Amino acid sequence: MALSVETESHIYRALRTASGAAAHLVALGFTIFVAVLARPGSSLFSWHPMLMSLAFSFLMTEALLVFSPESSLLRSLSRKGRARCHWVLQLLALLCALLGLGLVILHKEQLGKAHLATWHGRAGLIAVLWAGLQCSGGVGLLYPKLLPRWPLAKLKLYHATSGLVGYLLGSASLLLGMCSLWFTATVTGGVWYLAVLCPVITSLVIMNQVSNAYLYRKRIQP
Repeated sequence: MALSVETESHIYRALRTASGAAAHLVALGFTIFVAVLARPGSSLFSWHPMLMSLAFSFLMTEALLVFSPESSLLRSLSRKGRARCHWVLQLLALLCALLGLGLVILHKEQLGKAHLATWHGRAGLIAVLWAGLQCSGGVGLLYPKLLPRWPLAKLKLYHATSGLVGYLLGSASLLLGMCSLWFTATVTGGVWYLAVLCPVITSLVIMNQVSNAYLYRKRIQP
């Protein structure tokens, strides 16, 4: 028996709500897990994994879910209010990422190790630079009068697309970090696979939320 359009809509919204809730919990849980594992303050390097997971797993996930009609924690705010919260969260994520990058560079300098010698390091640098450009582009959306020749609808579309790419770059950096000697020496077996699933789950949820709730709607608009 075929489901009615209304029933399918309810099921779809329920699934999106459940997936959004899962993304909130997974992003927070993964960040706490890495913080416990790294023990921030135990060494200079210990701040790097904690700050990077805070930036790319928790803060960026929350920044993107702010606009979700089903799973945003700030649904009571106006669109403008959520936009400002999004920008603040993204800025905090960028600051954490820059600090994490700076500390690992200092750590390698102290040990005399080469920089950007791994795929994790290269992906991390690209993700941080992309996040910086993304935050800069967000200024144009907060203050559209700065870019009077660009249609606001197109700016939003480009920003959403670029933001999704940046989030996936950050997630890729986290995944590569979990293949590092530091992580694999401590986390093994089933726990390692569960940890790897975390950025995969949040990436899939964010891809669905952004593409269906924003990008698809923009494409079908005349």
